Amino acid sequence: MVMNHASNGGAGGEPPRRSRRFMTVAMLFMTGVFLALGTWQVQRLFWKLDLIARVEARVHAAPVPAPAPPDWANVTAGNDEYRRVTASGIFDYNKDVLVQAVTELGAGFWVITPLHQPDGATILVNRGFVPADRRDRASRAAGEIAGPVTITGLMRMSEPGGAFLRSNDPKAGRWYSRDVAAIATAENLHNVAPYFIDADATPNPGGLPVGGLTVVRFRNTHLVYALTWYVLALMSAGAAYAVRKMV
Repeated sequence: MVMNHASNGGAGGEPPRRSRRFMTVAMLFMTGVFLALGTWQVQRLFWKLDLIARVEARVHAAPVPAPAPPDWANVTAGNDEYRRVTASGIFDYNKDVLVQAVTELGAGFWVITPLHQPDGATILVNRGFVPADRRDRASRAAGEIAGPVTITGLMRMSEPGGAFLRSNDPKAGRWYSRDVAAIATAENLHNVAPYFIDADATPNPGGLPVGGLTVVRFRNTHLVYALTWYVLALMSAGAAYAVRKMV
């Protein structure tokens, strides 16, 4: 008996064709996704390069007066962080706050001191770094300047909450970030600027705290990510072509 397989041949060949069409569409879809991600990373790259250029200009510009209370509402990280500023007033050393820090000089603390200004405003100033064995105020008392002072430094934005996996504990006096609002509340300070100032490297009497240790560095891997996404887009397009050409 002769069996006719012609009718079954078309039905048997249809699923592979459907699968190839599905794979082709899927690969083309992924190509579009990878192209979009690569383009987004290119946009981020130019944004980051512009940010770095703006910050570099601020860091090396002549200092300007720190924003006064009427201007505080307009202070933003994008427009003001790392701007060189000056501020004058009297330091309130009785309300020093120590924030844990790791610097090029080792582990220790930032010394954050309120600077009371003549207009009644207060700015928190990171006067600099002290090693762990000099956290006691008496051991670095030579660095306390009596009377009015003028400091120059970089504007920095508040660091709310704490550090990675470590929350600030104001009641216990354990600080892992320079949280302006929390420090102001803990020390009962009023009319406090929403930013703080990292003092520059001008030496303090006795050598401590050590200022000028601000790290101005921005991670910029957007070009690597963009190239990665574009390579994946090319591979996906190649796979779509190969599947489409399968017999």
